Amino acid sequence: MITGIKGTRRIRRATAVAVTTGALLATGAFTAAPAQALTTPSIVAKGGYLMNNANSTTLFKKAADTQLPTGSTTKIMTAKVVLAQSNLNLDSKVTIKKEYSDYVVRNNASQAHLIVGDRVTVRQLLYGLMLPSGCDAAYALADKYGSGDTMAKRVSNFIGKMNTAAKNLGLTHTHFDSFDGIGNGNNYSTPRDLTKIASSAMKSSTFRTVVKTKSYTAKTITKTGSTRTMNPWTNTNGLLSSYSGTIGVKTGSGPEAKYCLVFAATRNSKTVIGTVLASTSISQREADAKKLLNYGFAKLG
Repeated sequence: MITGIKGTRRIRRATAVAVTTGALLATGAFTAAPAQALTTPSIVAKGGYLMNNANSTTLFKKAADTQLPTGSTTKIMTAKVVLAQSNLNLDSKVTIKKEYSDYVVRNNASQAHLIVGDRVTVRQLLYGLMLPSGCDAAYALADKYGSGDTMAKRVSNFIGKMNTAAKNLGLTHTHFDSFDGIGNGNNYSTPRDLTKIASSAMKSSTFRTVVKTKSYTAKTITKTGSTRTMNPWTNTNGLLSSYSGTIGVKTGSGPEAKYCLVFAATRNSKTVIGTVLASTSISQREADAKKLLNYGFAKLG
């Protein structure tokens, strides 16, 4: 028990502090410190875009609508057109032609190393298209799903389908003149458009399964009817191994396109999807993408 004059003074001081504190709280003079604002990331890539896949809300943009070469990210649309075919049979077999092999050799292009004469399923061709970025697989798919009585007409028709698909998505800054990104100077898109193409493609469960696969071994049928076990195809998307939650989607590179990456990841039931175009190296495009992913998830909370 506090007694005497000193004790009385202590009680008065404590009472005054309590009253003052209560008044401050009542008037809101004490407020929580504001949360630190997120710093918009800086990326090396010439263009970049990130959106919330649930509602297409923009989370980040840099030259988002600037037309740039796309390299092998073009193959996202190649796969989308194939998967949109009516009565698609993924187990249908395609015989690999010498033209496909000659094409990749002539262009020094990335390939799935398909063997001339082998019979390969459409499903396997999709893995060959998206994992090792096989231009031979892209050629085979364009030849099969384009219409016409010659290979050239079928390929041209297939590329037409790619452009029609872009228009149907409302994209006005995208044009394809090839089935694989090895164009004739008129193959381009934008970070925003490519992100929208990928988001649309990701609605296909087959596409989602393919692009999140790190490695795939195809067993094809040879000319003699025996089974050939192909060397494993490894996904060129390094984010699948280095960024938790990555679910796709496709790399691209080339003399004009530099280093590109279309990417998607899911964390805490939230999915963000984006694109970086014309970065400076494989490691840099991945670093750019990781910056955007971290920023996107932080914004979504």
